[in-house]
Formats: sequence, C-alpha cells, structure tokens
Amino acid sequence: MKRLLLTLLVFGPLTTLAQSYDFDLTQPQPIYNSSNGYGYDLIPDRLNGKTLLSPKDLFVGESFYYSVGVPDGNYRVRIEVGGRKNGNTTVRAEGRRLLMDNIITPRKKDIQIVEFTVNKRSPQIDEKTFVKIKEREKTYLAWDNKLTLEFNGSNPAIKSIHIEPVDVPTIYLCGNSTVVDQNDEPWASWGQMITRWFGPEIAISNHAESGLTARTFIGSFRLAKILATLKKGDYVFVEFGHNDEKEHRPGDGAWYHYQYQLKIFVDEVRAKGAEIVFCTPTQRRAFDKDNATIMNTHGDFPAVMKQVAERENVPLIDLNSMTKTLFETMGPENSKRLLVHYPANTFPNQPKALADNTHFNTFGAYEVAKCVVMGIKKLNLPIVNYLRPDWQDFDPSKPDNYKEFKWAPSRMVVTVKPDGN
Repeated sequence: MKRLLLTLLVFGPLTTLAQSYDFDLTQPQPIYNSSNGYGYDLIPDRLNGKTLLSPKDLFVGESFYYSVGVPDGNYRVRIEVGGRKNGNTTVRAEGRRLLMDNIITPRKKDIQIVEFTVNKRSPQIDEKTFVKIKEREKTYLAWDNKLTLEFNGSNPAIKSIHIEPVDVPTIYLCGNSTVVDQNDEPWASWGQMITRWFGPEIAISNHAESGLTARTFIGSFRLAKILATLKKGDYVFVEFGHNDEKEHRPGDGAWYHYQYQLKIFVDEVRAKGAEIVFCTPTQRRAFDKDNATIMNTHGDFPAVMKQVAERENVPLIDLNSMTKTLFETMGPENSKRLLVHYPANTFPNQPKALADNTHFNTFGAYEVAKCVVMGIKKLNLPIVNYLRPDWQDFDPSKPDNYKEFKWAPSRMVVTVKPDGN
C-alpha cells in the first residue's frame, strides 16, 4: 500500500511537486519502472517477468533494492526494521552509501526504528545546464532520477519505509576516487562511509568522481551543481591532489594552478554564505626501502593546500598525515587490508589478482572516514552536534581490527580499476 502526501517545494531554479511516501513491505509491492515510480528495483534474474513481489518472493538472507522516483533534494527516511526471526540488516542508499549496519532484531516482535537523511541528485542544474558526467557514471545509482535504498545483511528484515522531503544543512563533498561514492564492489571511499556517523539532522551530498582534478571538477559543472542549491549553514569539503599532480599543461603544478583552483572553491562557497573545509590528499601505500615509512608521492600538493588554508583561514583536515599514520601502523602487509588487494577469482570474472595501492576497499574507506570525523571534531565544527550517539573516537595509530569488520557485499561488482591513481 502506498500513501502520498503532497508538498510544494522549490529545488534551485525549478519548482517541483515533491511527495511524501509510505510503503508497507509486508504487502506485495510492484517492480520499479518509470510509470509507477516506486517498487523493488535491480531484481535478480530469477524474478524477471513478475510485476508484483511479496515478502515470500525474497529469499531469506538475500539483499534487495527499493527505489522511489523523486526530484533532487534531501529526504528523511524512516524505516521499521524487524519482523523476521534473527534479522540482521544493513541499510545503504544510492551508490552504496552506508547509513546503518548490522542491525540485530532477534525476535519477530522486535522492531527498531532507524532514521537518516539521503541526498538525491541528477545531472540537471537548470533548464539548460547539466553536469558533464562520464560515460561510466551513466549507470551510477547516484546520478539517476530515483532514490534507491539497498537492504543487505545476513537476513535483511524491513517492515516499512517512510520518505519525506526535508530542509536540513548539507555537507557537499568534492574530490576524486578516494572520496566518490564508488558504485561497485570491491572499491570504496571515505565519502560513502562517513554517512554512517551522521544522524538525520544533516545530509551528505557526494559530488566527487574518480580521475578528477580541482580543475576538471569545476570544468564539468560539478561545482556549479553544488552552488545551485548551496546555502548558509551548509559545508563544502574539498580533497584533491592525486590527479592534479599529473597535469602538465603550461602553468600546471602545485604552486600556481592548484592554488588558483582552490581559491575558486573558497571564493564561490563563501559567496553563498556556506563554510568550506579542506582535506589534504590521502596517502598512497608506498613504503620506503625500510618497509616502515610511507613515502610522499604527492610532491608539494599537501603543503600548498595547507598554505592556501592558512592564508584564506580555511579549516583543514590533514588526511595526508592521518593516513600515513594508518598505513605505517598496520605495516607493509596488513596495510594491504585497507586497499583493493585480492587474489585472482575473489570476485566474479576476475582472472587476475588485484593489487591497487591507491584505491580503498570497504574496510579502508571505513577507517579513513573515521579519520575525517576526527578531523571535524578536532576543528570543533558545529556539525559535530549531528554525530550519532554510537560514534566512538578513533585514533589512526590504533586502527580497528580488519578481522572484525563486517561488510555485506552489494550485488554490483566491477573489477576494472576506477579512473585516476
């Protein structure tokens, strides 16, 4: 059953009729299509041909997706979790943004209410302007016209879903493959993990993409997309450097062009009355000959970002330093557990081993996200008030035990390395 509550909202330059929704997942639900605008989505092949799915159609222990077509904006989602014996549920949204994990509901009558806010976006900025997304991004759940929820875990148990538009402060993320909502396993980034630690009073809108520099981020109208809805009380987090250091046009480099682009972010964000935060680029796993020290592969870029931050009075989170500590603490072998290092045939259609020293896996992204939160706390930014009650302070010199990390893999797997390095 679906109940619609109509609310008139204004999204940037477009006026759109946004709706609130209630879905009872104990009752049969349609399969999503553009006509009905809601329902189960990305269904397994075995369910092809069906028009309605009941709870009995979903195997115990099988992940599933539910989508609702909505305009761009922030949406409060309230979910009743439980209703099955020994439920274990993880909730993610859009491009594998982690929202709640390992929710245990041991008895049929055990129902837990979880709430969070999801930012939904499309490439459209106004009637004539669109973000220049890459070909690979056209299949991303984060850029389509629907809000998609992923229910995962050893036995996901969802009783109901409520979705309503809300006006809350937004944290916008700008960056590359270490920040982006990686759409597919086994890749991940801190931008899609930090969502786990913030409550429903704030939204996180991740506009990063693999392979981008500060210049190409601006040139593809991603900053323009952010500026279209940016307002006082919002934040813009900026992490670049990995790909900027490989630009070799006249004037490129840390001391001129990189500085120039960072200043554009500062000026444009502040012109909207919002706050800007810099994050120095995460380290690569590049140990020196002593096998104890991480080498600097970013040249002058971290130092330049710090200099611009000091000159422009921009709060700065030193991810470069924190990830150096994280890698060195775990050592040459165990640090591989933070990155996409897997033997051949770990994933479908993966005949060769994966050995990537730049891109994080889910555990690594989870740890780096905790570094970002600690940076926010160290700066004492007001958004610390929106951290969830179960947040526990983190020290990169005392990382979590990778053997105890629990991640329910999504069904979407791609073993091709993301753009950039």
